[in-house]
This record gives sequence, structure tokens and C-alpha cells, in this order.
Amino acid sequence: QVVLVESGGGLAQAGGSLRLSCAASGISFNINAMGWYRQAPGKQRELVATITSGSSTNYADSVKGRFTISRDNAKNTVTVYLQMNSLKPEDTAVYYCNVRGSKWPESYDSWGHGTQVTVSS
Repeated sequence: QVVLVESGGGLAQAGGSLRLSCAASGISFNINAMGWYRQAPGKQRELVATITSGSSTNYADSVKGRFTISRDNAKNTVTVYLQMNSLKPEDTAVYYCNVRGSKWPESYDSWGHGTQVTVSS
């Protein structure tokens, strides 16, 4: 069973930085991509950034140039990071870690419980 443990959220001032981490364990399939999504109050969940197994990255336009996604593969755990710089109040949201993969004939799509990021002006 996949377990995603997120950490690093909290309160930051506008212009500040935070680093989110998501440790994924119990993965028994081939990972296609890992990523971060966020959901602000009253809004739909949206993509923030993803990184593929080949280390290709994709960012929402709203975070390009400010956020960086990276990944670290250990023996039994894969960790994905989101470095968030130049934070803005509109970055306030619950941030969710996601991992997607496959092992024929199954596909997998797992989510973390989320970590709150609050940016004050």
C-alpha cells in the first residue's frame, strides 16, 4: 500500500520561501510521475508542478520561475520536493502530493493528505 507523507507546510510572509517534502513508500509499481497540486478555499484542485520518471518537469504558469520540483530516489522511498520562493498570498492553499504509475495491467494514482501553506501579505 502506498503511503505519502507530506511535510514542510506552514506560514510564510509574502516574498518568503518554503520547502515541501513528500516521502512515498510502499510503491510496488513503476512510477510515471510525481507531483504537487493545490486547492485554495472555494476553488478546484489545480496542478502546481510535476516531475516524470525521466525527470521532465512541468509547472503551472502561475508558479514558473518561483517554484522548483525535484525528486530523490532512495532504496525503498522516493521523495519529491517543492521549493517555493517569492511566495505570494495567492499561493495560500492546501498542497497535495501525488504519485501516478502502472504495473500491467493496473494503473495507480495515490494522494497525500495535504499540507497547509499560508502566505501573509
